[in-house]
Amino acid sequence: MARLLMRDDEWAFFEPFLMAVRGQGGRPASNHRRVLDGIFWIARTGAAWRDLPEEFGKWSSVYRQFRRWTLAGLWELVLDALNDSGAVPDGVQMIDSTVIRAHHLAAGAKGGLKDRVLAVQKVASPPKYTSLPQRSLALTASLSGRK
Repeated sequence: MARLLMRDDEWAFFEPFLMAVRGQGGRPASNHRRVLDGIFWIARTGAAWRDLPEEFGKWSSVYRQFRRWTLAGLWELVLDALNDSGAVPDGVQMIDSTVIRAHHLAAGAKGGLKDRVLAVQKVASPPKYTSLPQRSLALTASLSGRK
């Protein structure tokens, strides 16, 4: 899993931001680099917090630190700094898949394409039978020699 961890130059970029939002008092900080690697692992894989590998620490501790940094506005500071640095062309663009929703018809709800196909088939198909009055008129016409 070491290949998925941050390089030293990446850590050098993030470290000042993490130290700037550090709270006063309390226990000494744990390994912020490991916690940040865990947060990036979750973002990269889309896994649930409980599925975080143990090498990043306890999932609840990593999530708690992620939540604290979110409330402190750390991620906005980091993204603004990335945009201002010019390291990423045309700004940083991200799509969070948790806000992408499919239309209800895409999820197999009632209706949709199946009903439309059945309606077209019903309209396009010839009648399966003729009613009794039409048959009797046709029979009478054929017997009398009329068309």
